[in-house]
Amino acid sequence: MNKIYILALFCILSLSISAQLLVTEESVVLKTGTGDIYGTLKVPVNNKPIPVALIIAGSGPTDRNGNQPQMKNNSLKMLSDGLFYNKIATLCFDKRGIAESKAAGKNEADLRFDDYVNDVRSWIDLLAKDKRFSEIVIIGHSEGSLIGMIAAQDNKKVSKYISVAGVGEPAANILKEQLGKQMAAQPQVARDMIFSYIDKLDKGETITDVPASLNMLFRPSVQPYMISWFKYNPQEEISKLTIPVLVLQGTTDIQVTVRQAGLLAGANKKAKKIIIDKMDHVMKNSETTDQPTQVKDSYTNVDKQIMPEVITDITDFIKE
Repeated sequence: MNKIYILALFCILSLSISAQLLVTEESVVLKTGTGDIYGTLKVPVNNKPIPVALIIAGSGPTDRNGNQPQMKNNSLKMLSDGLFYNKIATLCFDKRGIAESKAAGKNEADLRFDDYVNDVRSWIDLLAKDKRFSEIVIIGHSEGSLIGMIAAQDNKKVSKYISVAGVGEPAANILKEQLGKQMAAQPQVARDMIFSYIDKLDKGETITDVPASLNMLFRPSVQPYMISWFKYNPQEEISKLTIPVLVLQGTTDIQVTVRQAGLLAGANKKAKKIIIDKMDHVMKNSETTDQPTQVKDSYTNVDKQIMPEVITDITDFIKE
């Protein structure tokens, strides 16, 4: 009889532990004037309100899990699951025009950077109505860092802000730096022409008669978006935040340097900066900064987990 009782108790405990480890998901929809934006809400079972982190993906066709069509790594899914296990709820979403939110995308000529910012503000409003949450924390990854810091400004519904692999310089500067490296072997005249186009957009001016060879980067329909994006200086925007700020950056990130984290943290007196050794752009361990190696080992590897330090540092910051 005792053996049966012990076995039954063991089964109950096992089920209880399994339930705690199981990540539960809810589908959520944000209604907008141009279509629905879809997200995933993960809320740990708790008998009192808990923090919720709104996670914003980076640039390009990056979905709520941190994936792109040819680059699946589940980095943001791993981040949200890790926070879930630490009793922090999360909301991840597909940006307008991306993945399940594709129908909400505007025509390229009509899209502006502020559309992404306004969407985040709307998500904040939606989360603020949910009584299960004690506070709302913004986590912006890569380009999502700038989107998040703008959306968090003067918003009493947001308690903390976290930048992960965010840049500290205006997008025009970053674009010049990236193109400069890619065109190192090109004639100086070619680089000067491209940089002059970037400078013109940075001044809010459009470019006419773009050469066919540069149409992919400077096509007329994308120029208004670039102008709307270039106008923001991350250092100026983060300096406007009066809430606690965490700037998180890895040393082997081939897209964003440690210097960028220093610029962000230095612009806000409340900012706490944490540099994680050997962390790459998708928050995984990389021993090298060799691009092909990182792409194979991290960017396209769904089995490789993000570094535990990311979860620990973010959890500690949210709960402190």
